[in-house]
Amino acid sequence: MILSRLGYQMLLPETFASLREEHPDLEAELLVVDERRLEEVESYRDAGRAGPPIVLLTGKQGATGDDPRIVGAIKRPAGMHDLYRLTQQVFEDVPRSTPRVATQLRAICESDGEAWEGRVLSLSENGCLIRSPEAILLGQTVQLELVLPRSETIALRAEATYQLLPDTGLVWSAIEASSREALGRFVTQTILA
Repeated sequence: MILSRLGYQMLLPETFASLREEHPDLEAELLVVDERRLEEVESYRDAGRAGPPIVLLTGKQGATGDDPRIVGAIKRPAGMHDLYRLTQQVFEDVPRSTPRVATQLRAICESDGEAWEGRVLSLSENGCLIRSPEAILLGQTVQLELVLPRSETIALRAEATYQLLPDTGLVWSAIEASSREALGRFVTQTILA
């Protein structure tokens, strides 16, 4: 209901099927599917086409398998903010309530005593999309050392809240004002460049 109020027309499967009977050319643009019911969406494929992209509602492990239609995953029960964020990623060129920019920033990640390097693909004051060689599970907390241009390094704590396969969306938690300001400056400068 909330996504509908934000401008996305969300339909239950029965409603969509009924409308499709009246308008055979009607196609879904995105499916939000519980992983336990994934096999039920085969009817949305047309002959020779893969079908609409799928946002999968999953357990803690996130999306598994190699279904190319799955563009992202959110842990059940899906919160409105996470679902909205992922829906924006699918449909909008510049989603989010705060601006975000595409990047290729180096990040040092640490979780459960393990450290590795990842790449931040997009960045905002609220979080980032990261590509990581190590699996980051939905709900997992990660310490991030983000290396901004001009040798500025910011230490952040984040939680994995969604997947945009093969990448993971992280949301900052308890971010210091100075770090938020540094991120804001970087985003603004990147947009204006």
